[in-house]
Amino acid sequence: MTRILITSALPYVAGVKHLGNLVGSMLPADIFARFCRARGHETLAICATDEHGAPVELAALDEGIPVADYSAKWFKVQKELGNQFGLSWDNFGRSSSPQNQELTLHFARALWKNGFLELRTTKQAYSPTDGRFLPDRYVIGTCPHCGYERARGDQCENCTRVLDPTDLIKPRSAVSGAQDIEIRDATHLFLKQSQFVDRLRAWIDSHKANWPQLVTSIAYKWLDEGLKDRGITRDLEWGIPVPDDIGEGKLKGKVFYVWFDAPIEYIASTKEWADKNGKGDAWKSWWYGDAAKDVTYWEFMGKDNVPFHTVGFPVTIMASGEPWKLVDRLKGFNWLNYDGGKFSTSGKRGIFMDKALEVAPADTWRYYLIANAPESADSNFTWEQFAGTINKDLADVLGNFVNRVTKFCVARFDGKVPGEGAYGDDENALIAELEKRTQQYTAFLEAAEFRKALGELRAIWVAGNEYMTRAAPWTHIKTDRAKAAVGVRMGLNLVRLFAPLSWPVMPQMAVKIHQAIAPVAYENGAIAWPRRPMAQELDSLKADAPINPPDVLFAKIDEERVAALKLQFGGGD
Repeated sequence: MTRILITSALPYVAGVKHLGNLVGSMLPADIFARFCRARGHETLAICATDEHGAPVELAALDEGIPVADYSAKWFKVQKELGNQFGLSWDNFGRSSSPQNQELTLHFARALWKNGFLELRTTKQAYSPTDGRFLPDRYVIGTCPHCGYERARGDQCENCTRVLDPTDLIKPRSAVSGAQDIEIRDATHLFLKQSQFVDRLRAWIDSHKANWPQLVTSIAYKWLDEGLKDRGITRDLEWGIPVPDDIGEGKLKGKVFYVWFDAPIEYIASTKEWADKNGKGDAWKSWWYGDAAKDVTYWEFMGKDNVPFHTVGFPVTIMASGEPWKLVDRLKGFNWLNYDGGKFSTSGKRGIFMDKALEVAPADTWRYYLIANAPESADSNFTWEQFAGTINKDLADVLGNFVNRVTKFCVARFDGKVPGEGAYGDDENALIAELEKRTQQYTAFLEAAEFRKALGELRAIWVAGNEYMTRAAPWTHIKTDRAKAAVGVRMGLNLVRLFAPLSWPVMPQMAVKIHQAIAPVAYENGAIAWPRRPMAQELDSLKADAPINPPDVLFAKIDEERVAALKLQFGGGD
């Protein structure tokens, strides 16, 4: 049996995530995990909140509560919102967990022992106005590479270049805005990334065939520009403390950099899953040595996270000298923009997960977002496009089909699957078409090509609608009951097919659709993927089986509602 390990970029614990965060990592990872479970693969989907670093420390200070309490509060909120959006993680952990502290120290000690960490005296930004050393991302200035005026001291979000605060032009404090930035000496621990360039390049070369060009281009850019050693400690109170046996006792009061410990949380969250479920050391079989050789490891993330997962975390694993699992398939996404501008957590621009659920059900968002996922380029959210997609694809094509067929069955066939008549040329042509389309849909999902997959799923729904238009049982019922029965029986079998095919994308709605035909029988927590030849799939309902039409599945969004939403969320002119 194939084993599939899935992780997505960890959502930062501060605040509610916007829809760009959702579609850039967590949602596609969940859809892929659900698909793998439906296919019968042993699947482990792991995520967690990323809880360390300067932003959460300062956000807690702003709220006037201890940083540990702040993190616990937002972890709970994010976990609940994930549940409401149907994110079916096997474990949703925390990077502040005891498991992550243990494993982070394990890796740090291995790297120190192997000579890949060293102490260096660096120049670090200090703000007399703020009375503290400033973490890299809390120094803001002009990027020396692209001229972006709000580049952070760790990375320019405009051109994705990794920076140091000293690289910035006209640096200032992001806390107070003070420009009296001083550069003082500070001792920190550095990871010798530069020694792994050849090994990293060979590893990335080996994945050119199955990683998106977006991912490999970013990875090669880092290597081609000259990979620098990276400081992995910070002057913060909140984080995993550096132990005395690392750094010759010269790092007291310092913690590990969030980008060092956060990826390790993938492994730690797996260990937490095992601990919670009484599985002992079973977590190691997903990550370590020969036991993990049959595991295919997938990562999902936005393009701004790609460098840390193609360079930083792999270097940590390689430098440990231990046989930890490296990622096999890395799916990177561009950005989802909001009405021509960027989604922004700090600027509160766009639609956030909590407010989105006040507008429409989670499955509606799941379908729209993944159908327009920013895979090959940035994509742009508009309320007009959202309404058009929901109205046409979901309400008119899928929802109307299910309601029309099931209600007609109740009205004219006593709410039972009709058994009269035999399939003919029209039905056999549909069977042949859907055999090919379902295979193609499956192949696209296996490759995590989501927009292509959703295009094929919609084409399957459309094919069903076109068949029903030709079959026209509401016309034939007047003169040829057997012919009408054939059309209704095929229509009901199509409803049954639509449920498992839709389940990875719209799990709640797929259950409602399935229950219109028959109770759901789950396998491995999933509605099983169609496995039989399509001729059997589309003639599997037994005659006289009861049908229960659902209520209206998808509510349409009219122009007045669109105008109101644009006003509410600041979209449009």
